[in-house]
Amino acid sequence: MAALVPGGSWGTGDATLAALNELSQNFTYGAPGPGNGSLSGEWYRRNQIHLFGVLLAVLGNLIISISLNIQKYSHLQLAHQEHPRPLFKSVSWWGGVVLMAVGEIGNFAAYGFAPITLIAPLGCMCVTGSAIISVVFLKENLRASDLLGMTLAFAGTYLLVNFAPNVTQPISARTIQYYFVGWKFLIYVILEILIFCILLYFHKRKGMKHIVILLTLVALLASLTVISVKAVSSMIAFSVTDKMQLTYPIFYIMFIIMVASCVFQVKFLNQATKLYNTTMVVPINHIFFTTSAIIAGIIFYQEFLGATFLPIFIYLFGCFLSFFGVFLVTRNREKERLQQSYIDLGDIPGKQMLDRIQPDSNGLSYGTLPDGSDSTKSQSGEKKEV
Repeated sequence: MAALVPGGSWGTGDATLAALNELSQNFTYGAPGPGNGSLSGEWYRRNQIHLFGVLLAVLGNLIISISLNIQKYSHLQLAHQEHPRPLFKSVSWWGGVVLMAVGEIGNFAAYGFAPITLIAPLGCMCVTGSAIISVVFLKENLRASDLLGMTLAFAGTYLLVNFAPNVTQPISARTIQYYFVGWKFLIYVILEILIFCILLYFHKRKGMKHIVILLTLVALLASLTVISVKAVSSMIAFSVTDKMQLTYPIFYIMFIIMVASCVFQVKFLNQATKLYNTTMVVPINHIFFTTSAIIAGIIFYQEFLGATFLPIFIYLFGCFLSFFGVFLVTRNREKERLQQSYIDLGDIPGKQMLDRIQPDSNGLSYGTLPDGSDSTKSQSGEKKEV
């Protein structure tokens, strides 16, 4: 351990040596040992903290899935009412919002116990969980592609949990400071800023709103989000279990980065969802976000330091399986929803309604909307038959 200088503060060389010593204790990759790369009893003993983080992340994503379906259910309930109440007066909608907050807190806490490269890909659990819950709760159809996608996602998750890097100790504020001024991270941030500014120029000045541009902007911000979220969560966990870390300025710097990146990330993501179907946005955003988070974890936290080729290859293969599983679950789901029954929302101010949509007696679905060319009949008070 480095000694204190007479003035009562850490010497520059001693502080660097202490930080490096702490970093060297954080990694267990390297020489093969019993249970390394295998779900054995030894592996469980060495990765109890990681498994706790995985449990928090999985539960958090499942709770988010439940909350999304509850909010969707509340929307459908209000749409079926003759005189629907405002959405904020719906108890079920507020229940979904509260569950969403609980799930996000679980995800936030998970970063304090496990590496970014382990927690970020587990976002696929939210997509697959939502598909399962929607079948049970909202009576949506379960397709063969859904079953295959869920199977691939679960298989990918198994590989991710087994072969993700083993960071065994909480990260202190001093370690975050060392990472923050490292030359690798500085080069990474400069490149990210340049790419972000170029894409933002094409998006704002040239009016380019391609889904790849929007979701790349989201992914670039997401890398800063996961770095700062892990830093804040780890320092809070370290403060609870060991020594207070909240007095360090780096904690508040990371907290500001976390909030700011989240706000702008949501802004660009909302633009993407307004312009494109969720069946396109969800899988692409999951792939971009996860890839960006993994790169950030590798560069900032050096989470693959000392890793051998085989664990890295199997880990990346697990990521591929989860990506492909999410794609299969979300594929053509929007088209299936459009085939469901239409809902009469009542009179719309300033619009002339032709009549209520009635079921087609010869089929299982509802009739289509009347053609706009028939609006002259409605103006004369006549009813349009469907």
